Amino acid sequence: MKESVLVLCLVFFAMLAQAQTARNAGVDAELKERRARARSLLVSLSSDARMFHDQTLRARSLARIADALWKVDAEQGRQMFRKAWEAAEVADQENDKKLQEEIRQQQLRTGGGGYAVNLPPNVRREVLRLAARHDRALSEEFLEKLKVQKLEAGTSATTKQNPNRLNEAALSQRLEVARELMQAGEVERALQFAEPALSLVTMESMNFLSYAREKNPAAADAGYAALLASSANNPQADANTVSLLSSYIFTPHLMMTFSGNGTSSSQSASKIVPADVAPELRNAFFQSAAAILLRPLPVPGQPDQTTSGIDGKYLVIKRLLPFFEQSAPPAMVETLRSHMNALQTVVSDNARRFDEEQLNRGIRPERPSADREQSLLDKIDRAKTSAERDGLYLQLAFTASGKGDMRARDFVSKVEDSEVRKQAQVYMDTSLTLFFVGKKQMDQALELVHKGELNQLVKAWALIECAKMAFKAGDKDKALELLDQGANEARRIDVSDPSLPKALVAVAYALNTIDRDKVWDATFDAVKAANSAEGFTGEDGEVVATFQNRGHSSVHTSDVPEFDLDGLFRELATQDYDRAVELARGFQGEGPRAVATIAIARAILEPKPQKSTQKSK
Repeated sequence: MKESVLVLCLVFFAMLAQAQTARNAGVDAELKERRARARSLLVSLSSDARMFHDQTLRARSLARIADALWKVDAEQGRQMFRKAWEAAEVADQENDKKLQEEIRQQQLRTGGGGYAVNLPPNVRREVLRLAARHDRALSEEFLEKLKVQKLEAGTSATTKQNPNRLNEAALSQRLEVARELMQAGEVERALQFAEPALSLVTMESMNFLSYAREKNPAAADAGYAALLASSANNPQADANTVSLLSSYIFTPHLMMTFSGNGTSSSQSASKIVPADVAPELRNAFFQSAAAILLRPLPVPGQPDQTTSGIDGKYLVIKRLLPFFEQSAPPAMVETLRSHMNALQTVVSDNARRFDEEQLNRGIRPERPSADREQSLLDKIDRAKTSAERDGLYLQLAFTASGKGDMRARDFVSKVEDSEVRKQAQVYMDTSLTLFFVGKKQMDQALELVHKGELNQLVKAWALIECAKMAFKAGDKDKALELLDQGANEARRIDVSDPSLPKALVAVAYALNTIDRDKVWDATFDAVKAANSAEGFTGEDGEVVATFQNRGHSSVHTSDVPEFDLDGLFRELATQDYDRAVELARGFQGEGPRAVATIAIARAILEPKPQKSTQKSK
């Protein structure tokens, strides 16, 4: 009897195993078929993309298709990348001409004053970044072409006499691509790609190394140490070299250089946190810095060949001396202090009176904002003209809006020039809305929706974002109410305006989380709207606030991925591939159809990893 039971059990388990194997084989076959269909979708699109009239769209589409197909057909991908680069060359030339013309027109309107423009995409860099993910030789080929093109472009310009600047353009492009690779998580590839550009001390190279240190401290420190050694032995290294090198340790992402015309600074982080480097590396900086800063001055009568000049050298020592006093050998500190005192007797009055707060940026705490505000208010009391008062009120408004302070609206209301006041109010309200949405401050964002000077797209977007906040807080009814308000606000946009499909895409994207049953109908509405709006591309979604007058120009741009088709169609493809493809084919415009199709294919060829539900023991 026991033997019979055992045999039955074995047969039962064998049947279960066979059934599971059959199910697995069925899943594998279905996945293989879906992948084949996705690949076919991309190959078909690539044939169309070669004929796209828009060179930016042609370049982007071919590069993205090449990126998606690389694992299954590298040679075809390589050919597509080369076609993409050819289109990108034309696209960047066309975009640059349009940009220069826009700047010229704005300067004419402002009497040769400032201008505020939203920069066009750098299409060659986009192609280069995708190619660099797969083929180092191909990306080097593109960079060499870029270098040659820059040299040819400069032969008839004033830059002809300074070819080193042209060469740096390709190096700068290399570092920008490397940083994008690093942001995508490909740290080792980014470091390898950046290596040729890390032999020079520039703002770009130091900024990249600071970012690299956040991902791979050992590799970044090694690269920095090599720069210190080479700079100490480089006769062209000067005070600005030292100032840039100092940023890596003491003020990451904040760099300052000095010249006879004032200062140039670059800051890409709101909070400066000194790097926690080994004492040996800090000492190496002090040794190299002192060796450069203590070099003798030019013989009287001979021109100063340094980029900083005597004034800049004096200011760099004055700025960095506190760091030396804190950690460097006392004898070195005393020598530097004596050298600075000697320079003080020969520098210009401008250098002696240089603004202390600006000189100490990132080193000492800034003056309290209340003090800066009071200083501007005091100047307003002493202002002699309305134009001067308007400029000061605008300064107060810009400072307040950057901190999410609603008083920015009050400051703008005091501007006497009605045209300036109207333009500034739209800028401030949009900037404040971006701030509150970014900080997830729903009540403040809704207050601006109801009383601010916002266009329909920004209002719709803010309501949609608030709906997502409410849903995350557990209030689905409130979320649906706000989302319905956002959709109604979107429908007030003119049917020919590309902002309408952007807003409706954002509505559909939110519904995918809040009420998935409605996402397909919402996406269909977005497709219909896109077909009536010629300028809708399906990507580069953003909110832009622009302010421009004779005394101040500013552009505040914030990327909004929810306006783009990529994320939405990736989600739809995982739910119903055939239905998503049918919707994508409904786009009449080449741009949105290409973006949606590539997104669908990527969802199948590059599925997101499943989150593990197994708890660790």
